[in-house]
Amino acid sequence: MSELLNRRLALLGERANLSLLEQCLHGIERECLRVTDEGRLAQTPHPEELGSALTNEQITTDYSESLLEFITPALPDPADTLASLDSIHRFAYSKLGNEYLWSPSMPCPLPAEEDIPIAYYGTSNIGQLKYVYRKGLALRYGKTMQCIAGIHYNFSLPEKLWPLLKQAEGFVGTDRDFQSSSYIALIRNFRRYSWLLMYLFGASPALDAGFLRGRSHQLEQLDPDTLYLPYATSLRMSDLGYQSNAQAGLTPCYNDLNSYTDSLRKAVATPYAPYVEVGTHQDGEWVQLNTNILQIENEYYSNIRPKRVTYTGERPIQALMARGIQYVEVRCLDINPFLPMGIDLTESRFLDAFLLYCALNDSPLLTNTSCSNATSNFLSVVKEGRRPGLQLQRNGQPVDLKEWAGQLLEQIAPLAALLDQSHGGDAHSKALDAQMAKVQNPSLTPSAQVLAAMAEHKESFAQFSLRQSRAHAEFFRSEPLPAEQQARFEELARSSLAQQAELEQNEVGDFDVFVGAYQASILAISN
Repeated sequence: MSELLNRRLALLGERANLSLLEQCLHGIERECLRVTDEGRLAQTPHPEELGSALTNEQITTDYSESLLEFITPALPDPADTLASLDSIHRFAYSKLGNEYLWSPSMPCPLPAEEDIPIAYYGTSNIGQLKYVYRKGLALRYGKTMQCIAGIHYNFSLPEKLWPLLKQAEGFVGTDRDFQSSSYIALIRNFRRYSWLLMYLFGASPALDAGFLRGRSHQLEQLDPDTLYLPYATSLRMSDLGYQSNAQAGLTPCYNDLNSYTDSLRKAVATPYAPYVEVGTHQDGEWVQLNTNILQIENEYYSNIRPKRVTYTGERPIQALMARGIQYVEVRCLDINPFLPMGIDLTESRFLDAFLLYCALNDSPLLTNTSCSNATSNFLSVVKEGRRPGLQLQRNGQPVDLKEWAGQLLEQIAPLAALLDQSHGGDAHSKALDAQMAKVQNPSLTPSAQVLAAMAEHKESFAQFSLRQSRAHAEFFRSEPLPAEQQARFEELARSSLAQQAELEQNEVGDFDVFVGAYQASILAISN
């Protein structure tokens, strides 16, 4: 264990500081497709009873009108975060009629590309901006790719922890600079070690055969309707023949916040020839917000993002530059199709220990070689993480996945113990033990269990997924929310619809001018 990590553990383990770790914040965003009772994509509009997708803070849509997104508040105890997510699911099911929430990350059998509905947010300028942005995504990457769902795990360390570490380490600079550079250090370590999360929690080894729409691929046929790779953990996070050529040259360097925001700002302001050729309008209609590498900074696909809560009308990149990093958003987690919410407390407790390890451990700057090693380790694990004897690259040397995973878990153990010491009990250490068992025995991983369940029931991917979706629907519907909680969600839905209507009534200014100002806001800070 590194000297720095030892010192930090000792400091946080002091009685005066121990309670700090109870103040970490956890938020979860869960995406899921609405499907019909036959397991086909629901082509109905976003249910009005769920409120406005534009203004309801807990229930919105992601890419497609059919792709729901449930958002919890950020809370200190992940058990409360999961309870909040559970309530949102129960409320949604009370309004879904005979539709289901699709249980895995990879989509149900999809209709023709042109029949996948793009999420619509009404006629306000901001609503139209969200819609045109999605039209741009359809144009650039196709709609099929945008129907994949995941779990985003938002995590922050307590604000009071940073000045404590800063003082102990004699950092020269402001508290905000120290906090941002510490989060960037966490992100670098996350890039080094996130292959481990894909092994432990990857749950998409197979997909519906229609998903690839006849494109060439390296997958194997499991049955007439299912493609898979025998040792894959997460095809969702693999390249799957899906490469954004525009983004290929864009690997924001995570050596400091400025270089990260600079690379994104450039991408949002740099034209990309194939997009320029298409233009922003076709037949007088907007088809994309601009012809640059990225329309907006959120278009950059990454496994983890530095984040800061934005003010109304503020862009994510502006918030980061003005006030520094506040939390990280982990974006590579598959939905576990065996869990009603796709994630559980054991996973959450382990993620906390893992992220704390990434935050407190030494994090040297990434060289080009260490950057490409991190990327190739990640891709090896998502495609063949359960292959016996799989070798990864560590410091330029080959290392056995099982050996390295075991060593990493041993290094994370003191952080799990520290969290347990802070919270009381042994829940974090038990969560770590559950992961150690998966390293010893790959058949315990969710990806192996998905394939085993399909084999046991002689099911295609779509049949397995629909069966799981029905079981989860039954789980949520069999115990409706208490009346008071149900009423609170209904009020939230009603007030969000009123809020959207008010926005639309009071809209001033033309949409083209609005887009122009939105683009200018990024250019203003890039000079």
